[in-house]
Amino acid sequence: MQHIGKSSGEHTIKIYVVVDGLGNPLYFQLSGGNLHDSVHALGVLDPVTIKGSNIIGDRAYGSLAIRTYVGDYDAIYIIPPKKKTRKPWTVD
Repeated sequence: MQHIGKSSGEHTIKIYVVVDGLGNPLYFQLSGGNLHDSVHALGVLDPVTIKGSNIIGDRAYGSLAIRTYVGDYDAIYIIPPKKKTRKPWTVD
């Protein structure tokens, strides 16, 4: 997922993109730059068939809700836990 940076006091946008293994875009969504990334994760994944896929994300996407959603669709998440996570999971 890509972010458009913020300049002092300007409004910003975040662009969330789901891509296939070759980097081809499958779905995208825009949001305000002031919202946390994980808020939009399930809405971005929902329109795409993820069964059997590897879902790769950074630490911002490691919530239990996102990991459960990915597992419920027989996909694998490759998302590292935040450093202060009480019950960290392993990531290859």
